[in-house]
Amino acid sequence: MKPASNGKHNIGECKQVTIRCLSELGWFDSKITVETIKKAGGSDTNQWIIPWDSKNAAGFCSLIDVELLDGSHHKFLLDTGWNKEYMENIFRRDGIDKMLENGEIEFLFISHEHLDHYWGLETTLKYNPKIKIIIPDTFYPEGLALLKGADFEKAGVSNKIPHEGDLIKTKPYAVEQIFEGCASVTFDLPIVHHVSGEQSLFFNVKDKGIVCVTGCCHQSILTLADFANNNIVGGENIYGVYGGFHIAPFGPMNPEREYIVKEMGKYNFKKIACNHCTGLAAVEKMLELDYPIVRGTGSLGSQSDLYVGNGDEVIF
Repeated sequence: MKPASNGKHNIGECKQVTIRCLSELGWFDSKITVETIKKAGGSDTNQWIIPWDSKNAAGFCSLIDVELLDGSHHKFLLDTGWNKEYMENIFRRDGIDKMLENGEIEFLFISHEHLDHYWGLETTLKYNPKIKIIIPDTFYPEGLALLKGADFEKAGVSNKIPHEGDLIKTKPYAVEQIFEGCASVTFDLPIVHHVSGEQSLFFNVKDKGIVCVTGCCHQSILTLADFANNNIVGGENIYGVYGGFHIAPFGPMNPEREYIVKEMGKYNFKKIACNHCTGLAAVEKMLELDYPIVRGTGSLGSQSDLYVGNGDEVIF
């Protein structure tokens, strides 16, 4: 998209965005994950050569349903989880398998190639190998190889169903309109475990404002909100945010994490639907500051009802 004369991009408007959290669990036991990373040499080690414990693997995946102003709908998946058996059960539980088979789900949007967001790819392709997939243009060769069908035996990840559909690669920092009221932006930055770049979504909901949707937000929730402020028409009014904010994924708060949470207050979000790598300690701090946190049910494997968890739904 070309920006308007004021330098901001007009992404159009939509009527409503409904997000169903299919799974926000990256893994079941953080202690096992941390220990695996330590034994492999730390966070700089390439994720594709780490012997992960498949029994501890879960995965992040959400179903997004966007209603346009004319009443029509666009449905797509944000990420596709990790453990294939785990994701298979979730897809069947929520009818995602049938929606993929009949084409009701239009495309798969991959935020980044971290294992808990991307390695369950085969589960999606099983039901629609021709589905359109949107990825950041910052993918490493290993991530692209998985799309074509590959087996990374040491890491315990494989894809036996090559992707046959359109593959869209989003360029860093380009505002890419997907349809009216919806656009993606790739943030180019180095991320732990041999991953580069993460793309996030922006929606402009009529009479409400901008909604930012993220997988892990490795670029930081502050950078995400600032980008909307500075680059998207209406971005000075951010109505809501959804997804993992990567503030305290493995533990307690510290001064740097406290700063991020406190700085979030300046954006005056009306709905904060966080989960996944945000960290329970960070959510508790947000509640302490009276932020408008959307609560969940704490069911289907999610560890708390303080945030939007597995099987929960939020409407913007």
